[in-house]
Amino acid sequence: MSPNGGAAPRPRTRTRDQVRPSGQIRQSQIVTTFGPGAMVDLPDHAVIVGGLDHWSGWCNHRITEGRLAAKVKALLGLPSVDFYAPPPDTDDPGAPITGITAWQFPEWFIAQNDGRAVDGVRSRPLIHRADLTRGAYEFDRKKYKVVPVRFVQACTRGHVSDINWRLFVHGEGDECARSPLWMDERGTSGDLTAITIRCGCGKFKALSAATKQNDNPLGWCKGDRPWLGQYGREHCGKGGDGSLPSRLLIRSASNAYFAQTLSVISIPEADTGLRAVVDQLWDFLEACESVEDVARERRKPRVAAGLEGFADADVWTAIRHRRGEVGGGEDVPRGIREVELETLLSSEAEVGEDKPGGDFYARAVAIPGRRSAITSKLERVVKVHRLREVIAQVGFTRFEASVSDINGELDVDVERAALAREMTWVPAIENRGEGIFLALKPAAVNAWLERPAVKARGEQLMRGFRLWAKDHGGVENNKPPGVPFIMLHSLSHLLITAVALDCGYASSSIRERIYIGKDAFGVLLYTASPDAEGTLGGLVEAAGRIDRYLQQAIDLGRLCANDPVCAHHTADNEEDDRLLLGAACHGCLLLPESSCEKRNDFLDRALVVPTVDSSDAAFFWEGE
Repeated sequence: MSPNGGAAPRPRTRTRDQVRPSGQIRQSQIVTTFGPGAMVDLPDHAVIVGGLDHWSGWCNHRITEGRLAAKVKALLGLPSVDFYAPPPDTDDPGAPITGITAWQFPEWFIAQNDGRAVDGVRSRPLIHRADLTRGAYEFDRKKYKVVPVRFVQACTRGHVSDINWRLFVHGEGDECARSPLWMDERGTSGDLTAITIRCGCGKFKALSAATKQNDNPLGWCKGDRPWLGQYGREHCGKGGDGSLPSRLLIRSASNAYFAQTLSVISIPEADTGLRAVVDQLWDFLEACESVEDVARERRKPRVAAGLEGFADADVWTAIRHRRGEVGGGEDVPRGIREVELETLLSSEAEVGEDKPGGDFYARAVAIPGRRSAITSKLERVVKVHRLREVIAQVGFTRFEASVSDINGELDVDVERAALAREMTWVPAIENRGEGIFLALKPAAVNAWLERPAVKARGEQLMRGFRLWAKDHGGVENNKPPGVPFIMLHSLSHLLITAVALDCGYASSSIRERIYIGKDAFGVLLYTASPDAEGTLGGLVEAAGRIDRYLQQAIDLGRLCANDPVCAHHTADNEEDDRLLLGAACHGCLLLPESSCEKRNDFLDRALVVPTVDSSDAAFFWEGE
């Protein structure tokens, strides 16, 4: 399998016209959705995407982004880090094979010998791969097709393996090593309570028993990492030895795989020209380990010509940036969004260069309708004509997503599953697009935060957060985003809906970045894709009509199709499973997952606009 074509394991000496891929996946999906360790259904197979050790052709497209490299290096504890795009397919049939190995997984199958249900129960054989005959189930001189079983077992450290079905049915001390197994299903709902695993010896157990974690019905995790190949297993301990119990996991469920990614917006820096030269001379400078080595390499004519006018110390700093090390004497790299926010709030009217292929070009514009009560709360409006976003995957989790904090940082202490046995590089993609940035006046936000109604609403939201955190590692392991973030996040969602109706993009194509700094509050709405240099321009032009879009966003938020139920919902309602949401639902604030950076959590339109249940907690309050 490969991002745009490839196949399961095959000899590397064969050419593309001799072996066709088993399936195709876009490069961007490899990094964000179907990376190493993800389970995928291909046309003829169920597979698990192989780790970085099993990729071929990945070194053809290197991606450079110093700020992101510094963060990834610190997060993974690596001496240096390189970024490469997933290996692309090629139209040349004689080219060497590039792609990603995918291992067949799971290895248990259900035979498709459907007959009439007896007493409403349909029984089908549960067969291991080793018992198949040329990929089919043979019984009574007939062959039946098989499909992969949709249930596996995993742990929260990312380990995954086939369920030991005999252990599940019989418990410890299995005496029926060769008795046939059957999966009995009542009805067509697929509910776990309607599925029973039965052994030929007569013993059986309902599959719903596998969800009772206190009983540990699936045993202890053995540390299987099939995406890393034959020797991918690592120690997960035994009961009482730091191990975790295996949990039932549906392969196609939304909680089976959460890619952990970091992203940055490339912004111009003072040494951009020097870094470009270092990139061009990297074959000569890659081995440098000190300023003295730079001086020695400068003796070569080509290097001397390229580095003319640059001091050796500055060149050495640029080399360290290229490797993902921290340059300039800094001990800790600055926050991912801290530098971006400073650039977007820059006093300069223009930042970057407006040229084809440029990484960043932004231009501040006059705020339209400045006299209105709505736009009077805006500090700055910026048209981002060109931007480059680099996204890198550093690991993944199962069962629970571990998303970045409000500054775009990932928690160092999270137990993320590895992408390779030894990490020497990280998969990444670069997207280019456009955007619009809005900054709110700090004085307006601070005055709003002092209102008693806002404080009461904020405490209500924090109570809901604490109730949620109780089941997700505790408050100490989950940082609350704060009331300003929830307000900006909700405003962002309303704006995306309003702008999408007019700018030429679907709401699923517009994404957000929320910025909370020291007395700085901003939102960047942007669209970016890997195959577009310029994009449509419609989102940038929306900046000139931002007063109209803000008014539309406020009007959209006032009344939800599900009101008054939506408006009356409170985050601290323990009987509801929406502990991270205030007045928010699919009728008003929730967006496609590709748009939201917080998986549609931490939203409350009552903090933005008056609702039928609350009015004086709104940032855009008519009572002022």
